[in-house]
Amino acid sequence: MSRAVGLRGAGRRLTGLLPQPADWAAVRRAPRRDLLAGLTVAVVALPLALAFGATSGLGAQAGLVTAVVAGAVAAVFGGSNLQVSGPTGAMTVVLVPVVQRFGARGVLMVGALAGVVLIVLAVARIGRAVRYLPTPVIEGFTAGIAVVIALQQVPAALGVAGAHGDKVWAVAADALARFARDPHLAPVGVAAGVAAVMLCGARLRPGLPFSLLAVAAATLVAQVAPLGLARIGELPAGLPAPTLSFLDPAAVGTLLPSALAVAALAALESLLSATVADGMSVNQRHDPDRELFGQGLANLASPLFGGIPATAAIARTAVNVRAGAGSKLAALTHAVALALIVLAAAPLVSRIPLAALAGVLLATTVRMVEAGTLLALARSTRGDALVLILTFTVTVVFDLVTAVAVGIGVAAVLALRAVARSARLEQVPLEPGDHSDEEHRLLAEHIVAYRLDGPLFFAAAHHFLIELSDVTDVRVVILRMSRVTTIDATGAHVLGDAITHLRRRGIAVLLSGVLTGHDQVLAALGVAEELRRDGLIFPDTVAAIDHARRHLVGPLPSPS
Repeated sequence: MSRAVGLRGAGRRLTGLLPQPADWAAVRRAPRRDLLAGLTVAVVALPLALAFGATSGLGAQAGLVTAVVAGAVAAVFGGSNLQVSGPTGAMTVVLVPVVQRFGARGVLMVGALAGVVLIVLAVARIGRAVRYLPTPVIEGFTAGIAVVIALQQVPAALGVAGAHGDKVWAVAADALARFARDPHLAPVGVAAGVAAVMLCGARLRPGLPFSLLAVAAATLVAQVAPLGLARIGELPAGLPAPTLSFLDPAAVGTLLPSALAVAALAALESLLSATVADGMSVNQRHDPDRELFGQGLANLASPLFGGIPATAAIARTAVNVRAGAGSKLAALTHAVALALIVLAAAPLVSRIPLAALAGVLLATTVRMVEAGTLLALARSTRGDALVLILTFTVTVVFDLVTAVAVGIGVAAVLALRAVARSARLEQVPLEPGDHSDEEHRLLAEHIVAYRLDGPLFFAAAHHFLIELSDVTDVRVVILRMSRVTTIDATGAHVLGDAITHLRRRGIAVLLSGVLTGHDQVLAALGVAEELRRDGLIFPDTVAAIDHARRHLVGPLPSPS
């Protein structure tokens, strides 16, 4: 009986992960805008797909296939209207050692196993757990990934073949030694030129696809000048026929650890990308479990055509949002456009120099790192700085999954330590704003005061954001901070998100009783800057209520 109930529950959860009518209703709102956004993303995605495929070890064609197949499947079945999926730099970091140990068939098998793991995670509703990941861990491994990707490009950028090493930094060092013995400046010039065009062009005209323009120019120069540059090589004029020849049940036990690492990375990067997309939009909110389900199906489909494991791509998703996308049609259009490019221009694409793709990825790594965010985190608290540095170092020296595990472990220990230190019992006198009559008068004036008690850190911050997002029928929200015992970078960021969300809905936000140490963290991370500038941070709640009554009177905000 209990087994039957469990199976019915799993069946209902699985049905809830399938595409919903609301998805297609969104498609009908502005199809022309979505089509244009999809074409824009395809132009940006083409050189990235080629570069990530080449870096993975399976070749540029594998990157294109992944962008087309996984991009289309994830667009249809994923949980975000704005997400764009395909090969990513973070995934190549995990795949390179898999290629070295198990070869191309092993990579395809790992991708399929990772797809199964992601589907299991989706049915088990594990997607929501990513919200508890600390900000220093996210920023630390993002910076570490950027360094690893840059190191991976050293051999191609120097025109060196056959460099060896157990780790990516060892391969880069071997390539530098070989280059010093027999230097060739042409690959260096091409890689540096492509990277420079991308970085400078993005500052001058952000809307133009400088990556594609730079790669096209480098290819043209390589055609007319005898530079002796290595090229991508022959590409299939279309998608390969699907095949299951890579499946080997006997190898499941050997490949499962690698598949778990790939699944963990795909889940992590996809859900973080969807969160970023929600933040860039106004009324979009992704379903984390459906997103895992879509990524799982995408990783099951990609190996059938010779593609590498895929995940959502933050860079391409950001381009999609900025181009005006509002539904899944944009991401699906991106995949279809890349498929047409494969069919129509395979001979031209095959002539692209590998050094040009190295330049694309070098520029991408520079744009991945937000120096201001890293410095702000390093200045916020010693614990956040330690987690940031530790996660970054382990990512570069060892691997990404180990880095995330170490970062979360250290952050959890530091958080528990902070909670233990802040726990105390003391008698606090009532303030005038605590009396029930006063509270009723405030509610009648559409003013509500919330008191934050205890720690505001990564494990509790998102619950606070969800509760605060449900506030309705008010003009003013006063956040009483005097009883916040500790605040870390993640808690500060979530507080900032909550303030921004309320202000977008036309609700005024005031802070009161912010302790000196907490104010330093908020200032270091740039949280509540507009409130600070407008004089909306008060020493106590009485002053905040008085200001709200005297200066913040107006019609109620319309519901969003």
